[in-house]
Amino acid sequence: MSHAAHHGPTATRERHHPDPTPPAPVGIVIATRNRRASLSVTVRNLLALPERPEVLVVDNASTDGTRAMLARDFPQVRLLALPRNRGALARTHGVRALDTPYVAFSDDDSWWAPGSLSTAARHFDRHPRLGLLSARTLVGPADTADPLNDLLADSPLGAAADLPGTQVLGFLGCAAVARRTAYLDAGGYHPLLFFGAEETLLAYDLAARGWGVTHCPDVVAHHHPDPRPRTGRPAVVRRNELLTAWLRRPLPYALARTRALAADARRDPHARHALRETLARLPAALRARRPLPPHVERAARLLDEPGTGTAGEADGAAS
Repeated sequence: MSHAAHHGPTATRERHHPDPTPPAPVGIVIATRNRRASLSVTVRNLLALPERPEVLVVDNASTDGTRAMLARDFPQVRLLALPRNRGALARTHGVRALDTPYVAFSDDDSWWAPGSLSTAARHFDRHPRLGLLSARTLVGPADTADPLNDLLADSPLGAAADLPGTQVLGFLGCAAVARRTAYLDAGGYHPLLFFGAEETLLAYDLAARGWGVTHCPDVVAHHHPDPRPRTGRPAVVRRNELLTAWLRRPLPYALARTRALAADARRDPHARHALRETLARLPAALRARRPLPPHVERAARLLDEPGTGTAGEADGAAS
């Protein structure tokens, strides 16, 4: 696997003329595939941030000239070029390549509001158990509030004395900041899911290892998703939700979810596709099965109740 990193002329200048500004404690990982134009907009916004974070682009084997564009237009941005599409695992490759204590995730259609990364760093500095925080997300040129914001803010898990914000077990992948050691301790995104509704499983695994996962609305991300429909997305989301159940939830719960998907498959082609793909991956899921600790399972059950779910769904980057 090629882990080529492009530092460009910036590294040489810093070697001969040290910059008195201390390095930002938050680095940024962007996973991308064949989204050269939107990636360019994202990178320009991130490089304009007052925090001056290190930006690392992990390219999922793009074929549209993404790598040449980065080398030409953004030589100060690091590039990690993967030889094949790794889906959400691209983010984990990026986290391993960075050495900043905190890592913010952007997709190739999202970026951070000025000052938000500093706010996130303060939360992590002050709360050693905080493993990941979910930001407030503003969508499109009008900065419309993402509906997920209220769902997360109203999480029935409430606050914890040693954590900022509201406890959750879900987030939006392009609007999250993680403690690097916590992310790696939890194993990052699971390879079985590849991409689509993969955030809940990572939130489960962080909580199972004792890390806090919270929603902090004073940290803000901007998301500008492509308005065109994404073919096959509903089936992928349903597949990964069911695989997450088999990987971490009690067997009766996973069986009930499987029966429900099978019933839907009789009339819904997306459900049929999701069921076929789930069954193909089920042996691997059973081998990797690790039920949640009782206290995390109780929290997950509380969020299963109608109107209280907080699972996030990422858009854009690695599919």
